Amino acid sequence: MTDSPVNSLLKELIRFEKSSATAVYIQISQQIINAIQRGYLRKSTALPGTRVFGQLLKIHRNTAVAVYDELASQGWVEILPNKGTFILLPEQKTATIKATSNPIGEINTYAKTTGFPFQTSFHLASTNEFSEAKYVINDGQPDLRLHPIHEFSKWYGASMKRKTLISKWKPTAKNTHSVFENQLCNYLNATRGFHIQPNNLISTRSTEMSLYIISQVLLRPNDLVLVGNLSHYASNMIFQQSGAQIKTIPVDEQGLDVEFIRKNFTKGSISCVYVCSNRDYPTTTTLSAERRLELLQLAKAFQFAIIEDDFDYDFQFEGSAMLPMAISDANGLVIYLGKLGQSLFPSFQTGFVVAPENLISEAKNYLQMLDRQGDLIQEQMLSELIYEGEMHRLLKKNGIIYKQRRDFLCECLTQNLKDKIQFNKASGGLALWIGFSPKISLVELAKQAEQLDLFLPKTILYQDKNTCAIRFGFGHLNKDEIEIVVQKLKEAYDLVLHNI
Repeated sequence: MTDSPVNSLLKELIRFEKSSATAVYIQISQQIINAIQRGYLRKSTALPGTRVFGQLLKIHRNTAVAVYDELASQGWVEILPNKGTFILLPEQKTATIKATSNPIGEINTYAKTTGFPFQTSFHLASTNEFSEAKYVINDGQPDLRLHPIHEFSKWYGASMKRKTLISKWKPTAKNTHSVFENQLCNYLNATRGFHIQPNNLISTRSTEMSLYIISQVLLRPNDLVLVGNLSHYASNMIFQQSGAQIKTIPVDEQGLDVEFIRKNFTKGSISCVYVCSNRDYPTTTTLSAERRLELLQLAKAFQFAIIEDDFDYDFQFEGSAMLPMAISDANGLVIYLGKLGQSLFPSFQTGFVVAPENLISEAKNYLQMLDRQGDLIQEQMLSELIYEGEMHRLLKKNGIIYKQRRDFLCECLTQNLKDKIQFNKASGGLALWIGFSPKISLVELAKQAEQLDLFLPKTILYQDKNTCAIRFGFGHLNKDEIEIVVQKLKEAYDLVLHNI
């Protein structure tokens, strides 16, 4: 066996780890493919039989068979019964088209710009920023480190093995409500006080997708949308891309100023009002019960829709979260947006819309165009997590941790920046609204902070003649990190004051 040059070469080249997450037969297959690509194993070379190959590498014969089957399925070897296994070179499937008018060095390059005009969109310019800083303050995102990786792997694997998935991917019967739609409907009825049926509900990839679809259904060019005077940049981008005009409404300690709308607008002039009822974005102010009733009454009188975005309903630390306006809506005025699974990995989170049946029916037409199949494995897994109570368990477990982090952040802010900031201890959510006094340039604050290894993205900075504040997201920071970040923020603030 050792006299064969091929056997000696294989024994020398192939190494594998039985403890690796990658199957042994895959590791070996990849190394043989690499040897073929490098020319060590040439076309028509005969490989040893599976019994000899197994003895050579000290693997089970079934593993050796799996290696050859894998190579054959990819076209790297040909298995001839009673003759052996022989190396092949897969045919080149594509060929380079040589453009003779181009210089030799540019023949295989791809054009950087189009040869035709197209319309660019200012509203969709990316707000993403990047930094090498070790610490970051975001606008209130969950901590991925709290997510149970091994449990997710188990849940996802179990969902993948469900035999019913095949029929879901290739439906032939008339559409009925899925198990996930029924489970989500039951979950929202139990947690948010709804009395809805699946035909009042649509599930999307995210709240941004939900809002985009609703804006397509609801808005036409030059329609008027009212938002809070600081408002959410991503939502504004979606409204503007739909061609709508945006006007801002004052927000005070009771939330959106409904009386301002009554005094400054007329019946039929408003298409919709966008409001984060549970916690205003970015100020975290809750829309009071009185204001909610006023807004519902005004919507009926002025004939406009209310888009109620309840993006962080699940993160309530004191008392109970106020129930959605949508459950008090008897006139079909409220379109309710929310998130499910914020204690799960981002790829397992989903958005949803609750609205009257006729609007949901139209929204599903848009969703079918954008995302016809959806993520059936995700839906299968979420259905089981809801049914088995895991969703509730994760929310309660992580909620305790986030509350502790919020309380610790408040302590650190009071100790380090007591005379320089004002903030309210929000009853929930993963962010605090922090105002600075005396006022400073927040752009300069961000510059000084980055020099101290702390990144403040522009999307959390709010500054005008009346406002000098940041939305301080703490959910992704543990207590040690919170302490360091607050100290760096104080140091950066002091440096800016010193340079004024």
